Amino acid sequence: MVKVLLVEDNEMNRDMLSRRLIRRGYEVVFAVDGQQGVEMAGSEKPDIVLMDMSLPVMDGWEATRRIKSDTALQALPVIGLTAHAMSGDREKAIEAGCDDYDTKPVELDRLIEKIQRLLSIDAAR
Repeated sequence: MVKVLLVEDNEMNRDMLSRRLIRRGYEVVFAVDGQQGVEMAGSEKPDIVLMDMSLPVMDGWEATRRIKSDTALQALPVIGLTAHAMSGDREKAIEAGCDDYDTKPVELDRLIEKIQRLLSIDAAR
């Protein structure tokens, strides 16, 4: 079973997305801020991270940079998620280390395709 670390501070978003992923057969663990996301990326050993970019304590940009700077975690795929899709946000997410980027509200089929593509790339390494 694929383990997803969902880093999301909004309880409603966290609940809705996690229930939809669980129905599709994913195991989901949560972090509610960027600092907790970084810590859980190491302790929970997820297969992929879904990282909200607007987070308390440490934003998703910095949390992703910290995950990717850790040699034990740098191959961990991260998909950046944001409701505030501004021009340049995709590039900023990629610069921070995100392997892909998506907007909220999440279109589940599109997100699942991105997850599967990144996990198949990871498996090929």
